[in-house]
Amino acid sequence: MKKADVREFFSRLHAENPEPEGELDYVNDFTLLVAVVLSAQATDKGVNKATKELFKIADTPEKMVALGLDGIIDHVKTIGLYNSKAKNVLALSEMLIAEHGSKVPETREELVKLPGVGRKTANVVLNIAFGQHTHAVDTHIFRVGNRTGLAPGKTPLAVEKKLIKAVPDEYGKHAHHWLILLGRYICKARKPECGKCPVVDLCRYKAKTL
Repeated sequence: MKKADVREFFSRLHAENPEPEGELDYVNDFTLLVAVVLSAQATDKGVNKATKELFKIADTPEKMVALGLDGIIDHVKTIGLYNSKAKNVLALSEMLIAEHGSKVPETREELVKLPGVGRKTANVVLNIAFGQHTHAVDTHIFRVGNRTGLAPGKTPLAVEKKLIKAVPDEYGKHAHHWLILLGRYICKARKPECGKCPVVDLCRYKAKTL
């Protein structure tokens, strides 16, 4: 996609939704991190339901550790892979206390050292909590990047690198939110609703459903 088309692409998404937000509920940087860890292979809606009561009683690493593994499991057992996720939440809470003064680190290098935190999770936290221009490539962004021609790549990392180069700086903070929402609600996997897409004329997808 040409630079002018990329700029127009994000200009339109910005015009429709100037301040997009993630759909995970959280109350601070720590609960954001926990929510994103829990969201792997799970829906945001399911995670929000599970964490509604959890975050009322455990909104700091200290409170999460005090809750203990069984207590965490009791709250997140409706989420897929809850046993391993609960262990990661407990372990990352302990690590935040021991190595980071109970604060969520602001670098990808430190974040990915935490249990259950991969590059995608780190990018989400860096973007939402600290306003960094990162791109958390999930299945939606991977699909949109390839379908539209915006950032084609065979792996999430390849798509991420293309986005880093392609996205104009003024749209860098919100770009990954716009792309997630576009993929989740319009550019769907099985049947994209191209007729509702604000950037359909810029898209290079050959099998458009118009």
